[in-house]
Amino acid sequence: MLRGKKILIGITGGIAAYKIPPLVREFKKQGAAVKVVMTKAATEFINPNTLAALSENEIVTDTFPDASLSVIKSETWHIHLGTWADIMLIAPATANTIAKIAYGIADNPVTIMALSVRCPVAISPAMDTYMWENPATQENLSKLRQRGYRIINPEVGELASGLTGKGRLPEIKKLTTSIQKILDKAHQDFSGKKILVTAGPTYEPIDPVRYIGNRSSGKMGFAIARCAAERGAKVTLISGPSNLETPNFVERIEIETAEEMYNQCIKHSSKSDVVIMAAAVADFKPEITANRKIKKEDIVSNNLTLKLTKTKDILETLGKKKKKHQVLVGFALETDNEIENAVKKLNRKNLDFIVMNNPLKNGAGIGSHTNVVSFLHKNGTKEIFNKMLKDDVANQILNRISKLNRS
Repeated sequence: MLRGKKILIGITGGIAAYKIPPLVREFKKQGAAVKVVMTKAATEFINPNTLAALSENEIVTDTFPDASLSVIKSETWHIHLGTWADIMLIAPATANTIAKIAYGIADNPVTIMALSVRCPVAISPAMDTYMWENPATQENLSKLRQRGYRIINPEVGELASGLTGKGRLPEIKKLTTSIQKILDKAHQDFSGKKILVTAGPTYEPIDPVRYIGNRSSGKMGFAIARCAAERGAKVTLISGPSNLETPNFVERIEIETAEEMYNQCIKHSSKSDVVIMAAAVADFKPEITANRKIKKEDIVSNNLTLKLTKTKDILETLGKKKKKHQVLVGFALETDNEIENAVKKLNRKNLDFIVMNNPLKNGAGIGSHTNVVSFLHKNGTKEIFNKMLKDDVANQILNRISKLNRS
């Protein structure tokens, strides 16, 4: 299952570290190459020599490792390991290590590697139930999920304290299966491809302090950008106002209005192999924007009338300019006659396929971590999916694009 894969394991100072030698052996049995980095605290629970024998590789246990190690020949050991790995698994991940990674602290081999790798990072927490449930730990995990770290949730069972609760490191089978699933979604099928992604809302100013906007969080577009970068693409992300963090190895261009989004899309689309328009661009904007704040007392009646005008249709413009081998994907948010309206948009805008969702459905709400989508293809094919995490939706979109690239 894992033949030819390169797995970097980071072990931190928890009692569950005793489970890692059998895990290393299982990874090797399945054909993977394994290298290990450890914190000093982890060496209190498991001897590095054991891991060296099982992995058939030298173990890094210090920020400044012994220069005699054949694999460590310079101060850039973390860069060499970071470019070597297909995936990094941190297990067990203590609350302390999770907090350090969440705040970018790199003071031991494991936290250094978490910041250095280009590959996906899976984190398998193991700790006492009260530490797991602590709001600080959950907040740190939320930060990491948002950045694209994969969290393998702990299991319920008997803990080292003698108590029973959530906090146990999963068994070997679950860990190997989780790693396999992550690797399946991170194969480098977009290496050498340039992908343009749009995300978030646009704000159309009424005056210097007010605007017309929408509820888009940008999570779907950011998920697509992150997953595309993990699959080897050079990604440009054009984003409206959003407080989401820029995914690793993604170039982010920030805009505010539909006009700015239009200009950036026209500028970058001609150089892109794939364009995925996930942004919620405003359809209308005020015809006139006031130079100064509109004061309530300056309004003669109780009503303020805004005259709106249509914004430029970015997707339709790109459809007309579409290159022969370029893939163009759009989104359709529909609350009525969903399929019919999405198909009209698909054909009118010359798309390869369109992703349709209804925000009124359970699990598809704006700003949520999940989505419920259907793919409508220009050849008439329809694919209807159940509720999925937005990262999974992103990879399904990329899977379809990958097939189009090969056809």
